[in-house]
Amino acid sequence: MHWRSTTARFAALVFLLQLAAAATLLLTLRAIVRGQVYDRAFVTEEVLRQDLLATHAGSGTAGLARAIHLRGERRAVPGAVVLLTDARGRPLAGNLAAWPPNVPGDDSTVAVELYRVRHDTPEAMLVRATRLPDGGRLLTGSVIEGERRTVRLLEAAMLVALSLAVAFASLAAWLAARMIVTRLDDTVTTLRAVRGGDLSRRVADDASGDAFALLAGAVNATLDRVEALVSELTLATDTLAHDLKSPLTRLRSALERASAQVTEPAAQEAVDRALSEGDRVLALVETALRISRAEAGIGRETFAPIDLAVELEQLAEIYGPVAEDAGRAITVSAPATLTLPVHRELIAQALGNLIDNSLKYGAGPIALALEAYADTATISVADRGPGIAPGQRALALSRFGRVDEARGGAGAGLGLSLVAAVTRLHGGTITLDDAAPGLIVRLTLPLRP
Repeated sequence: MHWRSTTARFAALVFLLQLAAAATLLLTLRAIVRGQVYDRAFVTEEVLRQDLLATHAGSGTAGLARAIHLRGERRAVPGAVVLLTDARGRPLAGNLAAWPPNVPGDDSTVAVELYRVRHDTPEAMLVRATRLPDGGRLLTGSVIEGERRTVRLLEAAMLVALSLAVAFASLAAWLAARMIVTRLDDTVTTLRAVRGGDLSRRVADDASGDAFALLAGAVNATLDRVEALVSELTLATDTLAHDLKSPLTRLRSALERASAQVTEPAAQEAVDRALSEGDRVLALVETALRISRAEAGIGRETFAPIDLAVELEQLAEIYGPVAEDAGRAITVSAPATLTLPVHRELIAQALGNLIDNSLKYGAGPIALALEAYADTATISVADRGPGIAPGQRALALSRFGRVDEARGGAGAGLGLSLVAAVTRLHGGTITLDDAAPGLIVRLTLPLRP
């Protein structure tokens, strides 16, 4: 799956949304818990502060010092932090040894770590300084060491939860992408089968009514139309071929009779030329009909196991004398046996077309080769002629495509087109490559069509 594909982007979107939702939830929970913890400390500190200020207003500094001392002995407010100093900063009462230098005296609340009297370790606390009318200062606060420890444990738990959220978001993204691929797999498989020539293949019905079901319905409707058009085209092609072959056959018979009766050399030459052109038209119609049938997938029902190695040897024997007359040779390189279900007549004609093209336009020996791989078999025909330029190979494989119009001759540009159609009928591929020098044509056929 390519990272720029829609499926990959959808999976990434699901992952990011899941992760964002989890992070938002955890951060919100942290903020709520932290706020509750510190709000409670603020309330405790403010209650203590107001109580002490009321005592100072009624009893003065001396009375406030006695009240702080009594509170400390009774431990009326566990976790309370109190310090009373005079105008010179000397401690008068409280559970701090001295005024902390990092606490300003501007009536603001700050979080600090300080040692309380009779405590060996510093503690986190929220404190607030208040300046008294006589110049002294009052420090009130609340220890939040336990609350801070709770927040830290919560933050550690959040990291674990966030890690799990990443894992679950990844799983959700993978499942979402997999669901899309699975829903589309039947449609893709059907289209591949249709591309291979199985026009009767359809996507399974889906009653869910979602977008995938609508897509499947549209694909099936399109394939119904394509199958109908191909059937009409096949029928029209068969009818046209039949209607053309009959008058052409009668025309050829008439020309043969005329050839037997003509005595003048000029007339005989004209009749012979007409016979040659008639044979060419008949061959053209027959080849075009074979291509159309192969492109429509007609002929798969006649596939039969054939030993391709034997088939290549027979073709070499058939074309061997013609090659010898041209001062060339045909070699065969193949395993002892390789059986594959094929349309024997069409495969033989396709390979014959390749050998015939090599005899016409190639040079040097013609090499027929058969190679077997894990899932495919490759038949190749190579020579040492001028070959076909890379930019013209697609044209050479097209119907009525001729690489060199100046060659003339009886060809109509259907030879390689028939080879390509026969290869596709068998579910294979055709490639034209440089034989360095020359041209090599490879037909790659699946071992399990």
